[in-house]
Amino acid sequence: MSNVKLKTTEYAELSNRDWQARKENAVARGQGNVAPVYVERALGSEIWDVEGNRYIDFGTGIAVCSAGHCHPKISAAVAEQLDKFSHTCVMVTPYDSMVRLAEKLNELAPGPSKKKSIFVTTGAEAIENAVKIARAHSGRRGVIAFNGGYHGRTNLTMGLTGKITPYKNLFGPFPAEIYHAPFPIEYHGVSVADALKGIDNLFKADIAPSDVAAILVEPVQGEGGFYPAPVEFLQALRVLCDEHGILLIIDEVQSGFARTGKLFCSEYAGVEADLMTIAKGMANGFPIAAVVGKAEIMDAPMPGGLGGTYAGSPLGCAAALAMIDVIAEEDLAGKAIGVAKVFDKRLRDLQSKYPATIGHVRTAHGAMMAIELVQNGDPDQPDTELTKALVGSAYENGLALLSCGMRGNVVRFLPALNISEELMNEGLDILQKCLDERL
Repeated sequence: MSNVKLKTTEYAELSNRDWQARKENAVARGQGNVAPVYVERALGSEIWDVEGNRYIDFGTGIAVCSAGHCHPKISAAVAEQLDKFSHTCVMVTPYDSMVRLAEKLNELAPGPSKKKSIFVTTGAEAIENAVKIARAHSGRRGVIAFNGGYHGRTNLTMGLTGKITPYKNLFGPFPAEIYHAPFPIEYHGVSVADALKGIDNLFKADIAPSDVAAILVEPVQGEGGFYPAPVEFLQALRVLCDEHGILLIIDEVQSGFARTGKLFCSEYAGVEADLMTIAKGMANGFPIAAVVGKAEIMDAPMPGGLGGTYAGSPLGCAAALAMIDVIAEEDLAGKAIGVAKVFDKRLRDLQSKYPATIGHVRTAHGAMMAIELVQNGDPDQPDTELTKALVGSAYENGLALLSCGMRGNVVRFLPALNISEELMNEGLDILQKCLDERL
Protein backbone atom coordinates (compact mmCIF):
# COMPACT_ATOMS: atom_id res chain seq x y z
CA MET A 1 0.00 0.00 0.00
CA SER A 2 2.92 2.36 0.67
CA ASN A 3 3.72 2.50 -3.07
CA VAL A 4 0.18 3.44 -4.13
CA LYS A 5 -0.36 7.15 -4.82
CA LEU A 6 -3.73 8.38 -3.60
CA LYS A 7 -3.71 11.94 -4.92
CA THR A 8 -5.93 12.52 -7.96
CA THR A 9 -4.12 15.62 -9.24
CA GLU A 10 -1.42 13.45 -10.82
CA TYR A 11 -4.03 12.14 -13.28
CA ALA A 12 -5.09 15.51 -14.64
CA GLU A 13 -2.93 15.45 -17.75
CA LEU A 14 -3.43 11.81 -18.73
CA SER A 15 -5.00 11.16 -22.15
CA ASN A 16 -7.54 8.58 -23.24
CA ARG A 17 -4.67 6.60 -24.73
CA ASP A 18 -2.78 6.75 -21.42
CA TRP A 19 -5.78 5.46 -19.51
CA GLN A 20 -6.44 2.72 -22.06
CA ALA A 21 -2.86 1.50 -21.70
CA ARG A 22 -3.19 1.47 -17.90
CA LYS A 23 -6.55 -0.26 -18.16
CA GLU A 24 -5.15 -3.01 -20.38
CA ASN A 25 -2.34 -3.53 -17.88
CA ALA A 26 -4.61 -3.60 -14.83
CA VAL A 27 -7.98 -5.03 -15.95
CA ALA A 28 -8.58 -8.51 -17.39
CA ARG A 29 -9.06 -8.38 -21.16
CA GLY A 30 -12.46 -10.09 -20.92
CA GLN A 31 -13.91 -6.86 -19.52
CA GLY A 32 -13.40 -4.95 -22.74
CA ASN A 33 -14.65 -1.52 -23.76
CA VAL A 34 -16.25 -0.29 -26.98
CA ALA A 35 -14.05 2.79 -27.33
CA PRO A 36 -10.96 4.24 -25.59
CA VAL A 37 -12.99 7.16 -24.26
CA TYR A 38 -12.54 7.88 -20.55
CA VAL A 39 -15.41 9.95 -19.19
CA GLU A 40 -14.69 12.95 -17.01
CA ARG A 41 -18.27 14.25 -16.72
CA ALA A 42 -21.70 13.93 -18.32
CA LEU A 43 -24.86 15.99 -18.33
CA GLY A 44 -28.15 15.34 -20.09
CA SER A 45 -27.32 13.78 -23.46
CA GLU A 46 -23.69 14.90 -23.59
CA ILE A 47 -20.45 13.37 -22.33
CA TRP A 48 -16.98 14.94 -21.97
CA ASP A 49 -13.84 12.83 -21.77
CA VAL A 50 -10.58 13.43 -19.88
CA GLU A 51 -9.19 15.32 -22.87
CA GLY A 52 -12.17 17.68 -22.98
CA ASN A 53 -13.71 16.08 -26.08
CA ARG A 54 -17.51 16.24 -26.25
CA TYR A 55 -19.77 13.36 -27.34
CA ILE A 56 -23.48 13.18 -28.04
CA ASP A 57 -24.69 10.09 -26.20
CA PHE A 58 -26.77 7.69 -28.28
CA GLY A 59 -26.09 4.77 -25.90
CA THR A 60 -26.94 5.99 -22.36
CA GLY A 61 -24.88 3.24 -20.74
CA ILE A 62 -26.90 0.61 -22.64
CA ALA A 63 -30.40 2.01 -22.07
CA VAL A 64 -29.73 2.95 -18.45
CA CYS A 65 -29.69 6.77 -18.21
CA SER A 66 -33.06 7.18 -19.90
CA ALA A 67 -33.71 10.53 -18.22
CA GLY A 68 -30.27 11.79 -19.21
CA HIS A 69 -27.10 12.03 -17.16
CA CYS A 70 -27.34 13.73 -13.76
CA HIS A 71 -31.07 14.44 -13.91
CA PRO A 72 -31.53 16.98 -11.09
CA LYS A 73 -34.53 15.31 -9.43
CA ILE A 74 -32.87 11.90 -9.38
CA SER A 75 -29.52 13.28 -8.22
CA ALA A 76 -31.25 15.18 -5.41
CA ALA A 77 -33.14 12.07 -4.26
CA VAL A 78 -29.93 10.03 -4.10
CA ALA A 79 -28.03 12.82 -2.31
CA GLU A 80 -30.80 13.06 0.29
CA GLN A 81 -30.69 9.30 0.84
CA LEU A 82 -26.90 9.29 1.05
CA ASP A 83 -27.05 11.84 3.85
CA LYS A 84 -29.19 9.36 5.81
CA PHE A 85 -27.48 6.00 5.13
CA SER A 86 -26.05 4.11 2.18
CA HIS A 87 -26.62 0.47 3.20
CA THR A 88 -28.10 -1.65 5.96
CA CYS A 89 -29.10 -4.76 3.92
CA VAL A 90 -32.76 -5.01 3.13
CA MET A 91 -32.85 -8.57 4.50
CA VAL A 92 -31.55 -7.44 7.90
CA THR A 93 -32.94 -4.00 8.70
CA PRO A 94 -35.12 -2.82 5.79
CA TYR A 95 -36.34 0.69 5.00
CA ASP A 96 -39.53 2.33 3.82
CA SER A 97 -38.24 3.34 0.37
CA MET A 98 -37.96 -0.33 -0.57
CA VAL A 99 -41.56 -0.98 0.48
CA ARG A 100 -42.82 2.12 -1.34
CA LEU A 101 -40.96 1.12 -4.51
CA ALA A 102 -42.42 -2.39 -4.39
CA GLU A 103 -45.91 -0.97 -3.94
CA LYS A 104 -45.39 1.37 -6.88
CA LEU A 105 -44.05 -1.37 -9.19
CA ASN A 106 -46.90 -3.70 -8.22
CA GLU A 107 -49.33 -0.94 -9.16
CA LEU A 108 -47.62 -0.16 -12.48
CA ALA A 109 -46.98 -3.71 -13.73
CA PRO A 110 -49.33 -4.68 -16.59
CA GLY A 111 -52.35 -6.86 -15.89
CA PRO A 112 -55.14 -7.13 -13.31
CA SER A 113 -53.58 -9.76 -11.02
CA LYS A 114 -52.33 -8.82 -7.56
CA LYS A 115 -48.55 -8.41 -7.78
CA LYS A 116 -45.56 -8.70 -5.48
CA SER A 117 -41.93 -7.74 -6.06
CA ILE A 118 -38.41 -8.61 -4.98
CA PHE A 119 -35.27 -6.54 -5.47
CA VAL A 120 -31.79 -7.55 -6.56
CA THR A 121 -28.88 -5.66 -8.11
CA THR A 122 -28.54 -6.60 -11.80
CA GLY A 123 -30.68 -7.75 -14.70
CA ALA A 124 -28.94 -11.13 -14.67
CA GLU A 125 -29.83 -11.57 -11.00
CA ALA A 126 -33.43 -10.71 -11.81
CA ILE A 127 -33.53 -13.42 -14.50
CA GLU A 128 -31.93 -15.99 -12.18
CA ASN A 129 -34.46 -15.25 -9.47
CA ALA A 130 -37.37 -15.35 -11.89
CA VAL A 131 -36.30 -18.86 -12.90
CA LYS A 132 -35.95 -19.87 -9.25
CA ILE A 133 -39.43 -18.57 -8.50
CA ALA A 134 -40.91 -20.30 -11.55
CA ARG A 135 -39.35 -23.62 -10.58
CA ALA A 136 -40.43 -23.29 -6.94
CA HIS A 137 -44.01 -22.50 -7.95
CA SER A 138 -44.38 -25.10 -10.70
CA GLY A 139 -42.26 -27.94 -9.34
CA ARG A 140 -40.93 -28.27 -12.89
CA ARG A 141 -37.37 -28.01 -14.19
CA GLY A 142 -37.28 -26.91 -17.85
CA VAL A 143 -36.96 -23.39 -19.24
CA ILE A 144 -37.44 -22.43 -22.90
CA ALA A 145 -35.70 -19.34 -24.24
CA PHE A 146 -35.08 -18.11 -27.79
CA ASN A 147 -32.31 -17.95 -30.34
CA GLY A 148 -30.75 -14.50 -30.23
CA GLY A 149 -32.05 -13.73 -26.76
CA TYR A 150 -29.75 -12.14 -24.20
CA HIS A 151 -30.33 -12.55 -20.48
CA GLY A 152 -27.01 -12.00 -18.71
CA ARG A 153 -23.48 -13.21 -17.99
CA THR A 154 -23.92 -15.51 -15.00
CA ASN A 155 -23.75 -19.25 -15.64
CA LEU A 156 -27.53 -19.73 -15.71
CA THR A 157 -28.22 -16.61 -17.75
CA MET A 158 -25.46 -17.47 -20.21
CA GLY A 159 -27.21 -20.80 -20.68
CA LEU A 160 -30.46 -18.96 -21.35
CA THR A 161 -28.79 -16.54 -23.77
CA GLY A 162 -29.13 -17.59 -27.40
CA LYS A 163 -25.88 -16.13 -28.72
CA ILE A 164 -22.44 -17.71 -28.41
CA THR A 165 -19.80 -15.01 -29.03
CA PRO A 166 -18.76 -13.28 -26.87
CA TYR A 167 -21.12 -14.23 -24.08
CA LYS A 168 -20.85 -18.03 -23.94
CA ASN A 169 -17.61 -18.78 -25.77
CA LEU A 170 -15.09 -20.66 -23.52
CA PHE A 171 -17.41 -20.66 -20.49
CA GLY A 172 -19.32 -23.97 -20.55
CA PRO A 173 -20.68 -26.30 -19.39
CA PHE A 174 -23.98 -24.57 -18.76
CA PRO A 175 -26.92 -25.70 -16.61
CA ALA A 176 -29.12 -28.47 -17.93
CA GLU A 177 -32.82 -28.29 -18.83
CA ILE A 178 -32.51 -25.12 -20.92
CA TYR A 179 -33.94 -25.23 -24.45
CA HIS A 180 -33.94 -22.74 -27.32
CA ALA A 181 -36.57 -22.12 -29.98
CA PRO A 182 -36.49 -19.87 -33.06
CA PHE A 183 -37.39 -16.22 -32.56
CA PRO A 184 -39.71 -14.73 -35.19
CA ILE A 185 -37.83 -12.25 -37.39
CA GLU A 186 -39.65 -11.41 -40.60
CA TYR A 187 -36.55 -9.74 -42.11
CA HIS A 188 -34.71 -13.05 -41.83
CA GLY A 189 -37.56 -15.24 -42.97
CA VAL A 190 -38.62 -16.63 -39.58
CA SER A 191 -42.37 -16.32 -39.14
CA VAL A 192 -44.47 -16.47 -36.00
CA ALA A 193 -45.68 -19.88 -37.22
CA ASP A 194 -42.06 -21.05 -37.57
CA ALA A 195 -41.25 -19.96 -34.03
CA LEU A 196 -44.31 -21.65 -32.56
CA LYS A 197 -43.54 -24.80 -34.53
CA GLY A 198 -40.05 -24.71 -33.02
CA ILE A 199 -41.55 -24.82 -29.54
CA ASP A 200 -43.84 -27.66 -30.59
CA ASN A 201 -40.81 -29.54 -31.89
CA LEU A 202 -39.14 -29.12 -28.50
CA PHE A 203 -42.24 -30.62 -26.88
CA LYS A 204 -41.96 -33.61 -29.19
CA ALA A 205 -38.20 -34.16 -29.17
CA ASP A 206 -36.64 -32.70 -26.01
CA ILE A 207 -39.00 -31.95 -23.13
CA ALA A 208 -42.66 -32.58 -22.40
CA PRO A 209 -44.68 -29.41 -21.78
CA SER A 210 -45.61 -30.83 -18.38
CA ASP A 211 -41.91 -30.55 -17.42
CA VAL A 212 -41.49 -26.92 -18.55
CA ALA A 213 -41.48 -24.40 -15.71
CA ALA A 214 -41.29 -21.26 -17.84
CA ILE A 215 -40.90 -19.68 -21.25
CA LEU A 216 -38.61 -16.63 -21.20
CA VAL A 217 -38.90 -13.94 -23.87
CA GLU A 218 -37.79 -10.37 -24.56
CA PRO A 219 -40.51 -8.18 -26.12
CA VAL A 220 -37.67 -6.62 -28.13
CA GLN A 221 -34.47 -8.63 -28.40
CA GLY A 222 -31.64 -6.47 -27.10
CA GLU A 223 -28.15 -7.82 -27.78
CA GLY A 224 -29.70 -10.11 -30.38
CA GLY A 225 -30.35 -7.21 -32.76
CA PHE A 226 -33.34 -5.10 -31.63
CA TYR A 227 -35.88 -7.39 -33.26
CA PRO A 228 -39.37 -6.83 -31.81
CA ALA A 229 -41.51 -9.81 -30.89
CA PRO A 230 -44.69 -9.53 -32.98
CA VAL A 231 -47.82 -8.82 -30.94
CA GLU A 232 -49.42 -12.03 -32.16
CA PHE A 233 -46.38 -14.02 -31.03
CA LEU A 234 -46.50 -12.73 -27.45
CA GLN A 235 -50.25 -13.36 -27.39
CA ALA A 236 -49.74 -16.90 -28.71
CA LEU A 237 -47.12 -17.55 -26.02
CA ARG A 238 -49.60 -16.45 -23.37
CA VAL A 239 -52.20 -18.88 -24.72
CA LEU A 240 -49.62 -21.68 -25.00
CA CYS A 241 -48.42 -21.15 -21.44
CA ASP A 242 -51.96 -21.13 -20.08
CA GLU A 243 -52.76 -24.31 -21.98
CA HIS A 244 -49.83 -26.22 -20.46
CA GLY A 245 -49.52 -24.60 -17.02
CA ILE A 246 -46.22 -22.96 -18.00
CA LEU A 247 -45.20 -19.59 -16.56
CA LEU A 248 -44.51 -16.74 -18.98
CA ILE A 249 -41.46 -14.67 -17.96
CA ILE A 250 -41.12 -11.41 -19.88
CA ASP A 251 -37.65 -9.87 -19.79
CA GLU A 252 -38.16 -6.09 -19.77
CA VAL A 253 -34.64 -5.35 -18.53
CA GLN A 254 -33.74 -3.26 -21.60
CA SER A 255 -37.21 -2.46 -22.96
CA GLY A 256 -38.86 -1.27 -19.76
CA PHE A 257 -39.39 2.10 -18.08
CA ALA A 258 -40.80 4.07 -21.02
CA ARG A 259 -37.98 3.14 -23.42
CA THR A 260 -40.37 1.85 -26.09
CA GLY A 261 -43.13 4.44 -25.66
CA LYS A 262 -45.01 2.39 -23.08
CA LEU A 263 -43.95 1.99 -19.47
CA PHE A 264 -43.40 -1.69 -20.36
CA CYS A 265 -43.12 -2.92 -23.92
CA SER A 266 -45.37 -5.95 -23.34
CA GLU A 267 -48.28 -3.50 -22.97
CA TYR A 268 -48.36 -3.24 -26.77
CA ALA A 269 -49.51 -6.88 -26.90
CA GLY A 270 -51.94 -6.57 -23.99
CA VAL A 271 -50.20 -9.54 -22.36
CA GLU A 272 -49.83 -10.03 -18.62
CA ALA A 273 -46.65 -11.83 -17.64
CA ASP A 274 -46.58 -14.27 -14.77
CA LEU A 275 -43.17 -12.85 -13.90
CA MET A 276 -41.46 -9.75 -15.29
CA THR A 277 -37.79 -8.77 -14.91
CA ILE A 278 -36.69 -5.13 -14.86
CA ALA A 279 -33.44 -3.20 -14.40
CA LYS A 280 -31.39 -0.75 -16.58
CA GLY A 281 -33.60 2.37 -16.97
CA MET A 282 -35.29 1.69 -13.66
CA ALA A 283 -33.01 3.99 -11.61
CA ASN A 284 -31.24 6.08 -14.29
CA GLY A 285 -27.76 4.81 -13.50
CA PHE A 286 -27.96 3.43 -9.97
CA PRO A 287 -27.69 -0.38 -9.66
CA ILE A 288 -31.03 -1.98 -8.86
CA ALA A 289 -33.18 -4.64 -10.50
CA ALA A 290 -36.41 -6.41 -9.69
CA VAL A 291 -38.73 -9.29 -10.38
CA VAL A 292 -42.41 -8.32 -10.37
CA GLY A 293 -45.04 -11.01 -10.69
CA LYS A 294 -48.35 -12.50 -9.70
CA ALA A 295 -48.47 -12.61 -5.92
CA GLU A 296 -49.23 -16.32 -5.50
CA ILE A 297 -46.31 -17.18 -7.79
CA MET A 298 -43.88 -14.74 -6.17
CA ASP A 299 -44.64 -16.23 -2.74
CA ALA A 300 -43.56 -19.75 -3.76
CA PRO A 301 -39.98 -19.59 -2.38
CA MET A 302 -39.52 -19.91 1.38
CA PRO A 303 -38.31 -16.93 3.46
CA GLY A 304 -34.58 -16.54 2.90
CA GLY A 305 -34.72 -18.22 -0.50
CA LEU A 306 -34.45 -14.91 -2.35
CA GLY A 307 -32.20 -11.93 -1.72
CA GLY A 308 -28.65 -10.64 -1.89
CA THR A 309 -26.34 -8.40 0.11
CA TYR A 310 -26.90 -5.33 -2.05
CA ALA A 311 -30.44 -6.26 -3.12
CA GLY A 312 -32.74 -3.23 -3.10
CA SER A 313 -29.98 -0.74 -2.32
CA PRO A 314 -31.42 2.32 -0.55
CA LEU A 315 -29.68 4.53 -3.12
CA GLY A 316 -31.19 2.50 -5.94
CA CYS A 317 -34.64 2.62 -4.36
CA ALA A 318 -34.45 6.41 -3.96
CA ALA A 319 -33.33 6.79 -7.57
CA ALA A 320 -36.03 4.45 -8.90
CA LEU A 321 -38.81 6.25 -7.02
CA ALA A 322 -37.57 9.56 -8.43
CA MET A 323 -37.29 8.04 -11.92
CA ILE A 324 -40.91 6.89 -11.82
CA ASP A 325 -41.93 10.45 -10.94
CA VAL A 326 -39.82 11.88 -13.77
CA ILE A 327 -41.36 9.45 -16.29
CA ALA A 328 -44.83 10.70 -15.34
CA GLU A 329 -44.01 14.40 -14.88
CA GLU A 330 -42.00 14.74 -18.12
CA ASP A 331 -44.04 12.24 -20.16
CA LEU A 332 -40.94 10.26 -21.08
CA ALA A 333 -43.04 7.57 -22.78
CA GLY A 334 -44.50 10.20 -25.08
CA LYS A 335 -41.06 11.69 -25.64
CA ALA A 336 -39.77 8.23 -26.64
CA ILE A 337 -42.32 8.20 -29.47
CA GLY A 338 -41.15 11.66 -30.53
CA VAL A 339 -37.53 10.49 -30.55
CA ALA A 340 -38.49 7.57 -32.79
CA LYS A 341 -40.18 9.90 -35.28
CA VAL A 342 -37.05 12.00 -35.68
CA PHE A 343 -34.82 8.95 -36.05
CA ASP A 344 -37.24 7.23 -38.40
CA LYS A 345 -37.19 10.12 -40.88
CA ARG A 346 -33.42 10.50 -40.84
CA LEU A 347 -32.61 6.78 -40.93
CA ARG A 348 -35.01 6.11 -43.80
CA ASP A 349 -33.45 8.98 -45.72
CA LEU A 350 -30.08 7.28 -45.19
CA GLN A 351 -31.56 3.96 -46.28
CA SER A 352 -32.81 5.59 -49.48
CA LYS A 353 -29.31 6.89 -50.11
CA TYR A 354 -27.62 3.56 -49.35
CA PRO A 355 -30.26 0.85 -50.02
CA ALA A 356 -27.69 -1.88 -50.60
CA THR A 357 -26.06 -1.19 -47.22
CA ILE A 358 -28.87 -0.31 -44.81
CA GLY A 359 -30.95 -3.43 -45.18
CA HIS A 360 -33.49 -2.73 -42.45
CA VAL A 361 -34.57 0.19 -40.26
CA ARG A 362 -36.23 -0.61 -36.92
CA THR A 363 -37.97 2.36 -35.25
CA ALA A 364 -41.40 0.97 -34.35
CA HIS A 365 -40.78 0.69 -30.60
CA GLY A 366 -40.00 4.15 -29.33
CA ALA A 367 -36.41 5.03 -28.51
CA MET A 368 -35.17 1.46 -28.98
CA MET A 369 -34.06 1.78 -32.59
CA ALA A 370 -31.61 0.15 -35.00
CA ILE A 371 -30.31 -0.20 -38.52
CA GLU A 372 -29.03 -3.48 -39.94
CA LEU A 373 -26.01 -3.21 -42.24
CA VAL A 374 -25.67 -5.72 -45.07
CA GLN A 375 -23.84 -6.21 -48.34
CA ASN A 376 -25.62 -6.02 -51.69
CA GLY A 377 -28.97 -5.50 -49.97
CA ASP A 378 -28.92 -9.15 -48.87
CA PRO A 379 -30.09 -9.97 -45.30
CA ASP A 380 -27.88 -13.07 -45.42
CA GLN A 381 -24.74 -11.01 -46.10
CA PRO A 382 -24.11 -9.13 -42.84
CA ASP A 383 -21.59 -6.29 -43.06
CA THR A 384 -19.88 -6.80 -39.72
CA GLU A 385 -16.73 -4.93 -40.72
CA LEU A 386 -18.63 -1.80 -41.75
CA THR A 387 -20.60 -1.90 -38.49
CA LYS A 388 -17.43 -2.05 -36.42
CA ALA A 389 -15.79 0.70 -38.47
CA LEU A 390 -18.87 2.93 -38.26
CA VAL A 391 -19.04 2.70 -34.47
CA GLY A 392 -15.33 3.49 -34.20
CA SER A 393 -15.61 6.42 -36.59
CA ALA A 394 -18.61 7.78 -34.69
CA TYR A 395 -16.58 8.07 -31.50
CA GLU A 396 -13.77 9.80 -33.38
CA ASN A 397 -16.32 12.37 -34.54
CA GLY A 398 -18.04 12.94 -31.20
CA LEU A 399 -20.90 10.42 -31.18
CA ALA A 400 -21.24 7.61 -28.62
CA LEU A 401 -22.73 4.65 -30.46
CA LEU A 402 -23.35 0.94 -29.85
CA SER A 403 -23.64 -2.14 -32.03
CA CYS A 404 -25.33 -5.48 -31.42
CA GLY A 405 -26.84 -8.45 -33.26
CA MET A 406 -26.32 -12.16 -33.74
CA ARG A 407 -24.14 -11.33 -36.75
CA GLY A 408 -22.56 -8.19 -35.29
CA ASN A 409 -24.08 -6.01 -38.01
CA VAL A 410 -26.68 -3.92 -36.18
CA VAL A 411 -26.17 -0.34 -35.03
CA ARG A 412 -28.54 0.44 -32.17
CA PHE A 413 -29.71 3.81 -30.91
CA LEU A 414 -30.62 4.30 -27.24
CA PRO A 415 -30.60 8.05 -26.57
CA ALA A 416 -32.06 9.59 -23.44
CA LEU A 417 -35.81 9.88 -23.82
CA ASN A 418 -35.65 13.62 -23.13
CA ILE A 419 -32.86 14.35 -25.64
CA SER A 420 -33.45 17.57 -27.59
CA GLU A 421 -34.27 17.48 -31.29
CA GLU A 422 -31.22 19.65 -31.88
CA LEU A 423 -28.89 17.07 -30.32
CA MET A 424 -30.64 14.21 -32.11
CA ASN A 425 -30.06 15.86 -35.46
CA GLU A 426 -26.49 16.80 -34.60
CA GLY A 427 -25.77 13.17 -33.72
CA LEU A 428 -27.51 11.89 -36.84
CA ASP A 429 -25.49 14.35 -38.92
CA ILE A 430 -22.34 12.74 -37.50
CA LEU A 431 -23.71 9.30 -38.33
CA GLN A 432 -24.40 10.38 -41.90
CA LYS A 433 -20.94 11.92 -42.22
CA CYS A 434 -19.32 8.69 -41.00
CA LEU A 435 -21.36 6.62 -43.43
CA ASP A 436 -20.59 8.97 -46.31
CA GLU A 437 -16.88 8.64 -45.60
CA ARG A 438 -17.10 4.84 -45.55
CA LEU A 439 -19.31 4.28 -48.59
